[in-house]
Amino acid sequence: QVQLVESGGGLVQAGGSLRLSCAASGRTFSSYFMGWFRQAPGKEREFVARISGSGGFTYYADSVKGRFTISRDNAKNTVYLQMNMLKPDDTAVYYCAGKTIGGSSYADDYGYWGQGTQVTVSS
Repeated sequence: QVQLVESGGGLVQAGGSLRLSCAASGRTFSSYFMGWFRQAPGKEREFVARISGSGGFTYYADSVKGRFTISRDNAKNTVYLQMNMLKPDDTAVYYCAGKTIGGSSYADDYGYWGQGTQVTVSS
């Protein structure tokens, strides 16, 4: 069992920045492929970014490419999402998720989820 806890969400003006953190329990964090997803009211959960266990490979949704950066610090059992140049369309609850072998952009492939943190971007 892996416990994930997101933090760092809040209210920010368009064009601003925010850094989300996801703290994971357990001693095998480095073996997990991690991802960030988001869900806006009335919409389906969508993929944002993912990162390999070592941190050597990353992949982003087209909507956030060039603005968001996913990273991880395995010594701290933490994955981050640096969000720059935020837009109102980025407003959503952001979730971190983990899976074992292999990378994926599909939420159904992830077995572990955090509780989510709200990000609100004003105009």
